[in-house]
Amino acid sequence: MKVALAIFRALADPTRLRIVALLRAMELSVGELAQVLGQSQPRVSRHVKILVDAGLAERRREGSWVFLALGDAVRVAPVFDAIEAWHDGVGATDGDLARLDAVRAERSAAAERYFESHAAEWDAIRSLHVAETEVEAAIGRLLAAQPIGRLVDIGTGTGRMLELLGSHADTAIGIDRSPEMLRFARSKLAAAGQSELALARAELRQGDMYALPLADRSADTVVLHQVLHYAQQPGAAIAEAARVLGDGGRLLIADFASHDREELRDQAAHARLGFSDQQIAEWFGAAGLDARPAEALAGDELTVKLWLGERAAAPVRRVA
Repeated sequence: MKVALAIFRALADPTRLRIVALLRAMELSVGELAQVLGQSQPRVSRHVKILVDAGLAERRREGSWVFLALGDAVRVAPVFDAIEAWHDGVGATDGDLARLDAVRAERSAAAERYFESHAAEWDAIRSLHVAETEVEAAIGRLLAAQPIGRLVDIGTGTGRMLELLGSHADTAIGIDRSPEMLRFARSKLAAAGQSELALARAELRQGDMYALPLADRSADTVVLHQVLHYAQQPGAAIAEAARVLGDGGRLLIADFASHDREELRDQAAHARLGFSDQQIAEWFGAAGLDARPAEALAGDELTVKLWLGERAAAPVRRVA
């Protein structure tokens, strides 16, 4: 009863209904919400607090920004079922949707500016190894043996792994430490989500690879794509990724084989110059994962390797 009363009280205001409808379309900062609604930030913040207290929305901090997303689906889904059943146009107005498109456009422009300012260094590294299309095809083959299930992409960057795998997943979460990269990923996924509902519902969260903002055993597939060479403690990053894997879950690492391109430490902030199969196997074993045979993709100067670790499935209990 208390939960129902809190929800109905929270929605007993047209502005808060508009906010919930807007958050259904995409995550927004308080400033962006104020822009779309045409209201002051303090006023919007008061409405947001009521929705958060009722469990209909949640805050996620990314650097100096705070993004708002819908609350737990168990609480929010019945609200949308009711709104859709009434067919009375409750929610975002045409003006709201038009201003929401303007927010999308500004995000996209800002993200492109950031990407262009860093593109040269990324392109230089890409030129050293096999084409990313080959890497992505190999990732698809390795993961095709069983359902993706609950997907987590650590160090999501531009969100490419969510684009590649998200439509096959039950849920998809991308985690990155950089607010700028998350904004770029958010822009890309919003555009892709216009034609693919699964991508529109993908979550993006700021977090550290050593302390993921996720519960134990909350994922079925975890991906570390070109991330581990930035880690000062790769073993700890693998252990943390393994922590969130459920029984039968899989951790896929796509990264460089051991190499001697020392300049990448200074030019591209690489903490590790690739990895050997033995190193990865030892870290997998320490994290409770069984290592599968690695796949090598040789490029001009760098070899990309795919390492897959699996957590053993829970034993089936037989009833006597």
